[in-house]
Amino acid sequence: MLRSRGHAVETYWRSNDDIAGISKVRAVVQTIWSNQTAKELESLILAFKPDVIHVHNTMPLISPSLYWVAYKYRVPVVQTLHNFRLICPQALLLRDGRVCEDCVGKVPWRGVVHGCYRGSVAQTGVLAVMLSSHRLLGTWQYKVTRYIALNEFARDKYIEGGLPADRIMVKPNFVDVARHAPVERSGFLFVGRLSEEKGIAVLMEAARQLPMGQRLRVVGSGPLMPLVKNHPNVDYLGPLDADTVYAEMRSAQALIVPSIWYENYPRTIVEAFACGLPVLASNLGAIPGIVKAGSTGALFEPSNVESLVDSMLWASANERALGKMGLQARAHYEAELTPEVNYQQLMAVYLQAQAAVCS
Repeated sequence: MLRSRGHAVETYWRSNDDIAGISKVRAVVQTIWSNQTAKELESLILAFKPDVIHVHNTMPLISPSLYWVAYKYRVPVVQTLHNFRLICPQALLLRDGRVCEDCVGKVPWRGVVHGCYRGSVAQTGVLAVMLSSHRLLGTWQYKVTRYIALNEFARDKYIEGGLPADRIMVKPNFVDVARHAPVERSGFLFVGRLSEEKGIAVLMEAARQLPMGQRLRVVGSGPLMPLVKNHPNVDYLGPLDADTVYAEMRSAQALIVPSIWYENYPRTIVEAFACGLPVLASNLGAIPGIVKAGSTGALFEPSNVESLVDSMLWASANERALGKMGLQARAHYEAELTPEVNYQQLMAVYLQAQAAVCS
């Protein structure tokens, strides 16, 4: 989007595959502070002379050292908060299949005790040390010029966790999807990672209770794929490219989003709205502010199979209402979630970040 509007953009990234080639001790050190990142980013700043650095993910190998290098050269840093990593070692605010806020605004020792990251006390401990040490150093408070939260609910949660309120701006995700002629729609669709936090177990049990003839199409891959692959009421399509996903969205009755964690702003919902597809989603966290019940979709109780089944049965019996919701979903996309709208929002964030550094 930035390049298409005439901006020069350089990318810096490191592959997590590189972890396999370094010792455990060095991996721990790099998670907390990476000299390699500091040196490489310093060279890139001197050569490219950026107006702003936009950070998406530093875990584990890039590390928070990049913020300090940017600060040294007075380059504003904008950080998009895609998950809750800065206030939760596990990043999802989820434990044992339930929302967990035990570490929000606190030293994250509880996460270590429970081994919340990958079921490992040691790995969670490394992340807890990284988070706590950079809190003490003031990295999150003073070295990040502006944060982007994807919705107001998440912004409030980050503030509760200790991030500075005056540095957090709200900008949702976006996609670029052209309007298409309507086609005949049938069946339900899930698109996403097949993992616990996405509510896959709840979705599969709900699919089992659907009446004869009702089908669920599933797109994606992940650790819970075995639950999906041989399900009698599921057509498992595997991972698909974006254009094929959009074709599926244009032919489905509704997208199902049964997440059991605090989703930020699922790209799949933006894509569904762009394709004129209403969304049936968990009434949890930010979702009620994204999916408007009765307008762009419907809400059901999270982790509640019966509530999800009732929502799907209602959708099957109200084709006309779903069609109207689909039109409203596309209208909402065109008003708020297009590249054109998002570009203006992003530029406002960048300009505010630049002004803050110059003041």
